[in-house]
Amino acid sequence: MNRDAVTAIADAIERMKPEFAIISDRIWDFAELKFDETRSSEVLAKTLDDNGFAVRRGVAGMDTAFIGEFGSGKPVIALLGEFDALAGMSQAADVAEHRPLSSGGTGHGCGHNLLGVGSLMAAIALARHLKENGLTGTVRYYGCPGEEGGSGKTFMVRAGLFDDVDTALTWHPAPFNGVRSTNNLAVLEYYYRFKGLAAHASNAAHLGRSALDAVELMNVGVNFLREHMPQDCRVHYAITDTGGRAANVVQAQAEVVYLIRAPEMPQALDLAKRVDKVARGAAMMTETDVEIVFDTASTNLLPNITLETAMHENMVALGPIAFDEADLAFAKAIQDTFTEEAIKSSIRLYQIKGDVFSNAKIDGTTPLHLGLRDFKGQSHFRAGSTDVGDVSWVTPTAQCWTPAWAIGTNPHTWQVVAQGKSPAAHKAMAHAAKALATTGLSLMTSPELLSAAKAEWAEKTDGKPYVCPIPADIEPATHPTVGK
Repeated sequence: MNRDAVTAIADAIERMKPEFAIISDRIWDFAELKFDETRSSEVLAKTLDDNGFAVRRGVAGMDTAFIGEFGSGKPVIALLGEFDALAGMSQAADVAEHRPLSSGGTGHGCGHNLLGVGSLMAAIALARHLKENGLTGTVRYYGCPGEEGGSGKTFMVRAGLFDDVDTALTWHPAPFNGVRSTNNLAVLEYYYRFKGLAAHASNAAHLGRSALDAVELMNVGVNFLREHMPQDCRVHYAITDTGGRAANVVQAQAEVVYLIRAPEMPQALDLAKRVDKVARGAAMMTETDVEIVFDTASTNLLPNITLETAMHENMVALGPIAFDEADLAFAKAIQDTFTEEAIKSSIRLYQIKGDVFSNAKIDGTTPLHLGLRDFKGQSHFRAGSTDVGDVSWVTPTAQCWTPAWAIGTNPHTWQVVAQGKSPAAHKAMAHAAKALATTGLSLMTSPELLSAAKAEWAEKTDGKPYVCPIPADIEPATHPTVGK
């Protein structure tokens, strides 16, 4: 893409950064859980209103889901934003020690306060550039609630809100800078609710039927199942209801939630059937009843190397992030809370190998990623899940990562929350916005790039229609969970 255009968009976003850093910090303060992000959603939607976007609120049956649109005609470029927090992640900002603000409170343990605002900056900057240069096309910002255990984007896809989108772009905070092509896992979430019969646990235990025993037996059975499922699959659980705290009462009810993951959705569905059989077996052994409640799901991610390569090239053109000594000092203080193995594990997880700008090997001795991860145009396995996967099956999709966190930081930890308001995180957020906006402009000004991305997507989908993993009669959930 034209270097002058890259510079113009980057400069515009840099001027926007102070205002939008305040918005990100407000969302950090709100720390609202999935589908309850009322204030977070509204501050983002109003910002779009104020910048000339036509905003539709409450889409796809979710009060906190919205779409902002600017421009007209083709192509339609979607920017995806998230803004939900996590339960149990309360933590003070800008301190390098575990210091919850409230016991059991919420916090942005995955950096979605940055994610939603970074994509917002990209959408607004791209819209302004189109208007100032007389270019045609449509910019859409998708306000996507409930990524953490709610699969908000999946509901939006099911509602047909991406049917006319040409490509979708997004990003995520991370300990590294660059594009990383991944094959995420499909995920299904089920609640197993056992009903038994209460009784005095000493005088009349023979009259009771323990729902908690059923939960425990189910968990043991699934643990044995792990040996007999494909290696890349994952099954994990949390007991959400033990039936009470009295040990001298046979528990009449108990509940466990399971996340079932596999490289592709059909595999996940097959594995879920086996887990269901274990649950029914546990119910038979304890003479209890089990109710299997489908909660939500997300499809595996479909990478698009064409789009990812274009995004990488724009990140090369943007150059490194201008972190200063204060940024490095705070990142080092955070990094000192990790073990050496945690830092090495982070480097392996994110495959932070070479540096495009210096050819240096990344070994964790520098607390922030100062360069750009090399991108070879290849995908690799990642065991996490995301509802971005459902979007990727209906339109070509790409994402990048920028270093809002010190090397060694893992998602869903207090260290993520502590770094969520830092100047370094704001710089990383703005850098992501630049990468998204310039890639969006590349797609709008290069029909060849857009055509190539669509051709790759068509080849990988092989004419197979997208099948939403969430049945039509399931509505968005509202109960908080730990998240994906």
